[in-house]
Amino acid sequence: MPALTLREVLALDVVRAAEPELLAGAAGLDRPVRWVHSSEVYEGANFLDGGELLLTNGFGLTDADQEVRRRYVRELAARGAAGLAVEVGRSLPSMPDEVVDEARRLELPLLALHRVVPFVRITEAANRAIVARGLSGRSVARPWGDDHTAALLADLADRAALNQPEVEARAALAGFQPGPGARLIGVSVHGTRDTGCVDRAVRLLGGGGVLRAAFPGDLLALLTLSGNRAGDPVRAVQDAFRTAAEPGLTVAVGHAVAAAAGWLRWSETLRAARTTLELALTVPPAEPSAPDGPLVTSSRAFALERELTRGGVDANRERLAGMVQHALGPLLEWEAAHASDLVRTLEVHLRHGCSPTRTAALLHIGRQSLYQRLERIESLLGLEIGDPDLLGELLAATCAHRVVRGTAAEAGTLRPPHRFGVLSAL
Repeated sequence: MPALTLREVLALDVVRAAEPELLAGAAGLDRPVRWVHSSEVYEGANFLDGGELLLTNGFGLTDADQEVRRRYVRELAARGAAGLAVEVGRSLPSMPDEVVDEARRLELPLLALHRVVPFVRITEAANRAIVARGLSGRSVARPWGDDHTAALLADLADRAALNQPEVEARAALAGFQPGPGARLIGVSVHGTRDTGCVDRAVRLLGGGGVLRAAFPGDLLALLTLSGNRAGDPVRAVQDAFRTAAEPGLTVAVGHAVAAAAGWLRWSETLRAARTTLELALTVPPAEPSAPDGPLVTSSRAFALERELTRGGVDANRERLAGMVQHALGPLLEWEAAHASDLVRTLEVHLRHGCSPTRTAALLHIGRQSLYQRLERIESLLGLEIGDPDLLGELLAATCAHRVVRGTAAEAGTLRPPHRFGVLSAL
């Protein structure tokens, strides 16, 4: 199906309510309109990429001289604008003759809007129609089918070239309209293509809005939580999935972002969930997990792993190995010659605030056995584990050891990182 034309945009009820009058460029009415923007005219055409209909209240034209006005029209035409619509009667009493003359010379469609209609209503309706036309016209089969929600989630997860009006229009088409103050959390699930676990978790969380779709091998979702909800939103989502997800599934939860913060923040929580899921599937856990039920983790739990592997494990392998050898060399030599679990004991101890009670419980050993291990570690390294100056270095090194060891040991058996590249799929 062809793209929406300028003629069709002008036929929308909200545009007709503004009583548009075509003053120039009638031959361009069948131009495709890629997007509708509103802006003060003095901002110029620099932000246009071509194919846009620009709306302005004309304020910037009121005090400009004739040459400035002509140059502005020339710049719009040079940028490939689909047309210019100017509100007349308030800031601008009437359309300047030189603007009309230049638009006619360049065959740029020029419209005078004689009634005041909020531009936000025009852009919302027009861009929603543009997106709907574009999505309904796609005929190339994707791995996940012709699913508008999946396409939007994939674009967000891959941080495709998007803008806020487009994301909001596409989300609205999918029935996703977060309310004022809402917080969003990205979730990625491995081991099923059944979205039932997501729906069950949403109900446990109070039935907020959700975008969710199945991809080959994984689920991806963007959940809405009320801004009035008390407590830690990430913990709430984790608890919901521990109840809702089937045993054997791996669930990664991103961080909470304000819905009003914009699409880049939406993208960040989805990408954090995806990266965390990949790490949860490829890196051995720092501590034992529950034998029954799903593995539910979060981007905060893997924050150190994500930072250490930024850019990929392979790209950082040599650096991480050097970090491990520098901080833990004597421990590694001991473990190579003796059956022990000292490096893991050290990491669990550091991750849990150096609490002997919690460390012993997580490792399923007695406190006396733990004390013996800690004494051995301090003797081999020649330092005190509780030294505040050493905590960061030791924790980073033990985490790096687990990352490098785990990914190297299982490199031949792990699935390749999954991508959502919509452009490549198309």
